[in-house]
Amino acid sequence: MKTTRTLTDSALTALAPAIWGSTYLVTTELLPEGRPLLASVLRALPAGLILVLLGRTLPKGIWWWRALVLGVLNIGAFFYLLFVAAYHLPGGVAALVMSIQPMIVLLLGAALLKEKIKRIHLIACALGAAGVALLVLQPNAGLNATGVIAGLLGALSMASGIVLTKRWGRPEGVGLLPFTGWQLTVGGLVLLPIALIGEGLPDEITGKNVWGFLYLGLIGALFAYAIWFRGVQRLPALAVSFLSFASPLAATLLGYFVLDQSLSPLQIGGALIVVASVFLAQPRQGRKKPEAGPAAEPAPHQTPRESAPA
Repeated sequence: MKTTRTLTDSALTALAPAIWGSTYLVTTELLPEGRPLLASVLRALPAGLILVLLGRTLPKGIWWWRALVLGVLNIGAFFYLLFVAAYHLPGGVAALVMSIQPMIVLLLGAALLKEKIKRIHLIACALGAAGVALLVLQPNAGLNATGVIAGLLGALSMASGIVLTKRWGRPEGVGLLPFTGWQLTVGGLVLLPIALIGEGLPDEITGKNVWGFLYLGLIGALFAYAIWFRGVQRLPALAVSFLSFASPLAATLLGYFVLDQSLSPLQIGGALIVVASVFLAQPRQGRKKPEAGPAAEPAPHQTPRESAPA
C-alpha cells in the first residue's frame, strides 16, 4: 500500500517538470523576444496572488523571511535564470545544463538534511546526466556562455529551494495552496521592479503572447508548482530532484511532435536511460527485518522533522 502511494506521488510530482519542459517551446513560439524578466513576472505574480487571495493566509513570525528565501530560490531567481537560458540556448541544451540539479541536491541533502549519500544515488546521478546528454546533445547544438551560466545558477537556485523546503517543512495549519501562493507572489514581487527598470513594457502584446502568458501562469506556475511542492513534502528531496529529468524528456518529445524534429536511436536510448535513473532514485520499501527482542527497532531513517512555526 505504501509503495503504491509512493509511486502515485512520484507520478503526480513528475507532471510538474514535464510541464516545465514545455517552457522552452512556449518561450520561443509564443512569447515576445528578449523579455525573460517580463515572462518571469507574468508567470509567477498573477498565479501567486490568486492563491493568496483564495487561501486568505499570510506568513507569521519567522515564516516571513522563510517565504522570502523560498520565493526567491524556487521562483524569482529560478524563473529568471530559466528564461535567460531558454533565450540563449536550444531547449534541449538548456535542459541538459540544468540537469546538474540532482547532484547539487545530493550534496546539500547530505549537509543540511543529514541524508546519507548511497552508491545507488551516485549511479543514478551518472546515468541521469548521461541519458540527458544523449537525449539533447546534437552535433549542431549551440553553446552560449551566458545561457550555460544562467542554466547552472538556475539549477543551484532550484536545488537549494528544494532542500530548504524539505528542511523547513510548512507552517502548521497552512494549506499547500497558500504556501505555494506565498512563494509565487514573493518571486513575482522581487522581479517586478527589476523587470520594469531593466526591460520596461513591450510596445505591443499580441494575442499569441497572451495565450503564452496564460499558459505559463495558470498551468506552468499555479498548477505545476502546487503538485511540485506537494511532492517535495511527501517524497525525499533527492527523489523529487530526479523527477526534474522529466523536463528535458518533455522538451525533446515536444520538439519531435510539435516542431517536427527527428529522434535518433541515441536520443531514444538516452530517454530510456533517463527513465531508469529516475526509477533508481525513487524511494522503495526495504525488507522488514525480524525483531531482535520484545521491542521493535526504531526506523533507520526518518524524514526530517518539519520546523515548528515561530
